[in-house]
Amino acid sequence: MPLGRGRSRVSALERGEVEGAPAEAASGPTARPQTERILLRGIFEIGRGSCDVVLSERALSWRPILPERPAGDSKCELKCKEEFIELKDIFSVKLKRRCFVKQQGNGTLLGITLFICLKKEQNKLKDSTLDLINLSEDHCDIWFRQLEKILAGSTNVLAHSLYGIPHVVTATLHIIMGHLQPVDVCTFSTCGKLLRFGFSAMFGFGGRTLALAEKYRWMSPNQRRDFAVIKALTTLKPEDCTISFLPLNNSQDELQRQGSPKSGCSDHWQTLQGQFLNVSIMAIPCLCSVAPRGLAPNTRLNNGSMALIIARNTTRPEFIKHLKRYASVKNQFSFPFVETYTVEEVKVCPKTKTSGYSESEEVGPHESASETSLPWNIDGDLMEVASEVHVRLHPGLISLYGGSLEEMNDCNVTCNCL
Repeated sequence: MPLGRGRSRVSALERGEVEGAPAEAASGPTARPQTERILLRGIFEIGRGSCDVVLSERALSWRPILPERPAGDSKCELKCKEEFIELKDIFSVKLKRRCFVKQQGNGTLLGITLFICLKKEQNKLKDSTLDLINLSEDHCDIWFRQLEKILAGSTNVLAHSLYGIPHVVTATLHIIMGHLQPVDVCTFSTCGKLLRFGFSAMFGFGGRTLALAEKYRWMSPNQRRDFAVIKALTTLKPEDCTISFLPLNNSQDELQRQGSPKSGCSDHWQTLQGQFLNVSIMAIPCLCSVAPRGLAPNTRLNNGSMALIIARNTTRPEFIKHLKRYASVKNQFSFPFVETYTVEEVKVCPKTKTSGYSESEEVGPHESASETSLPWNIDGDLMEVASEVHVRLHPGLISLYGGSLEEMNDCNVTCNCL
C-alpha cells in the first residue's frame, strides 16, 4: 500500500450525508454496491497524488484527480480507475503527526492513517497502512471521528478490555492467531424506540462531563477531558430520578418456567428513587487510562450480566475521593453513598422538572439546547434523551478478535485534574 507524503498541502472539501448519492463504479467483480449512502467526501493525498475520497457505509474509495485529457486516452482511463477498501478490513485508525525533538504538544498534523488487514494467501493475513494526507485540522477531525465511530466508537475502553492496551500490533496478532472473544452488548431504547447499541453508559456526572467536553473540541483531548471534569465538579448537582432494575438472580429460565416474559414480570424488578450524582451501567470492565482496573472491575466481557453502579448525593470532597479511587488499587466502591448491583436490565427515568442539570450553565449565548433533554455518555458518544431510557443486555451478541483480561497490574495512572 503506498504511503503518502507529509509535506504537500491539499485543500479540503467536505460533504455531508447525501441520501442516494451516486457512487462511482469500481472495476472488477468486487465493485462496491452503487446504492450505498455516502457519509463523507473530501480531498486527500494518497500515494503522492491528490484523490477524491468517498466514505460510504461499507467502503472507503478514492479516485485520482487528473487534468482533463482527450477522450479515448487509455493511459488516463487506467490512472483514473477507482480503488477501494472495505471498512471491515480496517482494524484501527489514528491521526498521523510529525513530532520533533523537544517539541511541545502533539506535533504537526499530516493526516489520517488507516491500519488494514489484507488477505495474503489462504488462511494468512498481512497488516498494511493507508495514509490519507491533509493538513487541515478541521477536515481531518471530521473524518477521524466518523471513521472511529464506524469502526469502534469514539473511545478505546473496548480495546483496553480486549487487549489490555490500545496497541495496533497486539490487535493484529489476535487477528492473525484467530483469537475470538464473545462480548456482551447492550441496547438502549426509549418509548419502545431503539436508540443505539453500546457497551457502557453513564448518566449524571459522566453525561454532563462529556456534554461539556464536546463544547471545547478546540482543546487537545487530555486538556478537554481535564477541563470538563473540573467544571462539572464545580457545578456538581444530583439528578432526581427513578431507577428500576432486574437483578441477575432472576434468570430467564426461571421466569419462563413461571410463564412470565423476562421484561414483563414486574414482581422481580427492584426500584430506587432519590437524588443520584452518577449512574453507570457497564456490560464490560471498561479499562482505560484513568481507570486501569476498569470502571466496572467486577464484570467481564461475556458473563451475561451488567454492573449497575450508583453514586447517591453526597458532598463534593467525598465524591472526588470516590473518583480518585479509580486510578488506585483501593476499592472505589467502599463508600456509604455508592451502591453496586449485578443486573440484566435497567430503566432510568429522570424527573426533568426537578433535575439538577441546567443546560443554560453549559451552553454559550449563541447555542440552543433542549430544555428537557439530559445528556448520556454512551461509549464516549453524547446522547441526549428527555424520557426514560431502557437498557437491556444481549449476552455474547458479537465476537471480536481479542482475549479476556482478568487483571491489570499497572495501576500507577492518575488523572491530571484530580
